[in-house]
Amino acid sequence: MTAALDREQARYVAAQAADARINFEIETEGMTLNLGPQHPATHGTLRVVAKLDAEQVISAEPIAGYMHRGYEKLSEVRTYPQVTTLVNRIDWLGSFANEVPFILAAERLMDVEAPPRAQWIRTALFEMSRIANLVLFAGDTALQLGGQTAAFYGFRDREYVLNQIEAVTGGRFHPNFDRIGGLKDDLPKGWIADTKLAMEKVRGFCDEIDELVTGNEIFQARTRGIGVIPGDVAMSYGLSGANLRGSGVDFDLRRDAPSGMVHPELDWTVHTHPDGDCFSRWWIRIQEIREASLMVDQCLDGLPSGPIMAKVPRIIKVPAGEAYVQTENPLGAMGYYVVSKGDLGPFRLKIRSASFNNVSILPWVLRGVYVPDIVSILASLYFILGDIDR
Repeated sequence: MTAALDREQARYVAAQAADARINFEIETEGMTLNLGPQHPATHGTLRVVAKLDAEQVISAEPIAGYMHRGYEKLSEVRTYPQVTTLVNRIDWLGSFANEVPFILAAERLMDVEAPPRAQWIRTALFEMSRIANLVLFAGDTALQLGGQTAAFYGFRDREYVLNQIEAVTGGRFHPNFDRIGGLKDDLPKGWIADTKLAMEKVRGFCDEIDELVTGNEIFQARTRGIGVIPGDVAMSYGLSGANLRGSGVDFDLRRDAPSGMVHPELDWTVHTHPDGDCFSRWWIRIQEIREASLMVDQCLDGLPSGPIMAKVPRIIKVPAGEAYVQTENPLGAMGYYVVSKGDLGPFRLKIRSASFNNVSILPWVLRGVYVPDIVSILASLYFILGDIDR
């Protein structure tokens, strides 16, 4: 009897020991998840290395530099008109808006001011670049969260704006239309009426996207309370544009530090949202599309007559000096620091783009979130890799 009990006890101990060995063997270290460099949520070639504890992110590191194109060094061996061609490729969705701060910096060094008509047209095209950029953001963000229809709407309605940009500049993505002292050409006949129709369609797009996406239960669950960035943290990382205003910070360069365009003469509103999450950043950009379309209408209604070019030398030679000009571009603050030694091209050009700061906050905002939320956060911060790898 005693021997039988001993054997039962030995089998029990052996079974427990075997279970313990199995538990020990299946215990694994944290997982490393590589997003990119080719991934729709990264808007280009960016890699995000996330270390996970089950479904939760312990740490995340963005790795940029896959498509460095050397704009700043290339600019040192180009003339000023040639630099314009280079820089409107930085944020390839922002097109004309990329050219404006560089031209304004050169105008400041030359002590030249574009005629009023050129300033009003410049502002209209600047805001149309914002609309074309953000309409695609709306469609793309919904697509990344599973809503495919909104992406088709975005691509469809962006065409109305790109058609009008092409009609006046000759280029859909890389207009190269801004000039030191004004613009390349005046507006073609019938362009104003067609552009106003396009702006009405843009506002219709905003209504559609609100109905289709903004109020959608799944979209709200994926964005509300996700990726929260308080205002002080946003400022400490240098966020700007909708990412900053989505954290409740009431700052917009077009209103608070205008330069060379007519935004102070227009009636418009700077929108902010107190929540600081993915939804607030989305909501801000939808409102900014509406505001930009109204600003374009006002520019076209108030367009003064007169020349579109100031008197500038045929061969541009910028006097020696330094100038920094930044504007509120579609992705946020974009600035050019131009150093001239009186030559045909810049001696040194330093570019401040919004996307670099948008990405720099990733290690902070991704820590502690769940894996599906990574895509929501990347989409809401909205960056373009050409804007990072300058």
